[in-house]
Amino acid sequence: MIEVLAILFLSPIITSLPIALAWGLEKRPPWADKLAYLSVFGLFLSLVAAIYILLNVGELTAESEPVKYVIPWLPAVNINFVFIFDYLSKIMGTLTAFIAFLIGIYGLEYMKHDYRLGWYWFFFNLFTASMLLTVYSDNMLMLLIGWEGLGIASWGLIGHWFRDDDHLSYVGIIDRKVWKLNMFWSPSSGAWRAISTIRIGDIPMFFAVGAFMVLAGTLNISEIDWVALEHKIGFTGIAILMIAFMMGPFTKSAQLPFSEWLMTAMTGPTTVSALLHSATMVAAGTYLFMRLSWYIEPWHAGEGYEVIYAVVLFLGLASAFYGALVAAGCLERKVLLAASTMSSLGLMFASTAASYWVGKIAILVGFWYLVTHAFAKATLFLVAGHLIHETHDRFCCGNLELAKKLKIAFIATIVATLCLSGIPPLTAYWVKSAMDGVMHSLDEHFGIFPLILLVLTSAVYSAFLAKFLALNFLKGREVEVHAHGGRVMSFAYALMVSMLLVLLYFYTTTHEEPFAEFLHEGFMVSSFAVGLLVLVTYLFALRNPSIKALSRIGMFLSDRMYLPFLNDYIVPKIGWIMATIVDCGNRLIDYICHSAFPKFFEIISYSLRMIQDGRIERYLKIVIGFILVVLVASTTVGW
Repeated sequence: MIEVLAILFLSPIITSLPIALAWGLEKRPPWADKLAYLSVFGLFLSLVAAIYILLNVGELTAESEPVKYVIPWLPAVNINFVFIFDYLSKIMGTLTAFIAFLIGIYGLEYMKHDYRLGWYWFFFNLFTASMLLTVYSDNMLMLLIGWEGLGIASWGLIGHWFRDDDHLSYVGIIDRKVWKLNMFWSPSSGAWRAISTIRIGDIPMFFAVGAFMVLAGTLNISEIDWVALEHKIGFTGIAILMIAFMMGPFTKSAQLPFSEWLMTAMTGPTTVSALLHSATMVAAGTYLFMRLSWYIEPWHAGEGYEVIYAVVLFLGLASAFYGALVAAGCLERKVLLAASTMSSLGLMFASTAASYWVGKIAILVGFWYLVTHAFAKATLFLVAGHLIHETHDRFCCGNLELAKKLKIAFIATIVATLCLSGIPPLTAYWVKSAMDGVMHSLDEHFGIFPLILLVLTSAVYSAFLAKFLALNFLKGREVEVHAHGGRVMSFAYALMVSMLLVLLYFYTTTHEEPFAEFLHEGFMVSSFAVGLLVLVTYLFALRNPSIKALSRIGMFLSDRMYLPFLNDYIVPKIGWIMATIVDCGNRLIDYICHSAFPKFFEIISYSLRMIQDGRIERYLKIVIGFILVVLVASTTVGW
């Protein structure tokens, strides 16, 4: 087994080293760019290992016992490399490796003439290996190694075009301002925003992991007695501990108010955006919450966990609705898709959080929506990258002439948007129907508010997907096309989108859990009514992708409702105020230590030298004076 794990985690990194080293040479050999094929081969080896684990290690059912593999590290303190192969990790690991491999193939053509291929392929493969380590880790400390790898790799990839000299790599309208704030972001600023925002959540998460070790005696997620932990530290203790831990997933998955970094992360190459938004980085946060819930079994837990799950439920629904509204107003191809990812992640969080009241089925609904979303979103991002290559424009543009020239991209976009919208009887419809049922089950606890938010989000979601299709292939402005080949890119996203049809077959023909529940909910009248609403909004947006009368509202939404002010103006102002206070404190300490104290002792020393002049009369006066003071004091207090 150790050989399989070595191939799984190390082959992407080892095979990317040659191109990284070759690109670092002062005189780069002419064949250096061919080493990119070796990097992709490493991704292929990782995929083979993931498929082997999927098919040969344990049973693949939601009720099967997990299989563990332990490599001793610090056994004296119960810290080891613990890999877990259960229902979630085996499917998620295969999904990650498969999507990374297809995007790697796409990148062979997309990044062919890039000036930093060594940097790109090393961080791309590190990104994939780090996500796989996060997926298969049962030990939290080992999980944090993968978690940190995701962070550093995302910084390297989002800021890949660090020169900031290409307008196609920016986010926003260059030179545009709203009040005092620049509403455009370069790759270097996008990378900084990402890593700095993520750090806000990582720090409390690290402290929470340390607390788990002290309080539970182990860092293995599957071995922690979560109910006993609540009894040990109480209602308030478990609430604080879990919220601190969940800050990591919240920021990693760009939930409110930490969503801004995800929009400006679109400054990176489209291959990075596709991987980041489908199977790595942002998916890591939702996946980790699913893994925790799988072993916490919150439906058996106490009231302390109820607070956490209620917070995640409503934060997820609010983030989903906000992301859908922002996407509806966006005109930048990748930013629109980024906002839609935030919306989907919110739905995954919300569905998983409902497991406290509904049971394990809610986790399975969120997980299979993650799988469906991953293939659809990767497809749309890869299409967007191809469009940017062909049109030299990052904003939505194109008409039927473009659709005729890029037929595979056009067809892939149609299939992906229809299958992700939730239109019956296509792929996402069955998962979203089950999600409707989950939210409906919360009526007695929260009323119909969660269900209403879900339905509204679904309606807006289908509208902006139709808008993406219409403005890029049907009713967008005319644009000049620059032929760049594109056969390899087309092959990659054609194979990617075909997986949505495979999933559709899987959902509608498998009668085991949770798919039997998907079918049951899909045939409910209420689910079909929501599906028809989604279809109506899709068709309406397809016919009217832009409405001039609502242009101001659209601009407000595309400006992310001015949330950038929080990241780029308010928080920095608070930071500068805190820095000023700290600087004043430092100056005060410096004055006390280097001026006040020395001056004080100098005065004392000078006074002592004045006394010690060698004359006996002065010493007698001091002694007599001291005695008189003592006598007066004694008389005063009645001694």
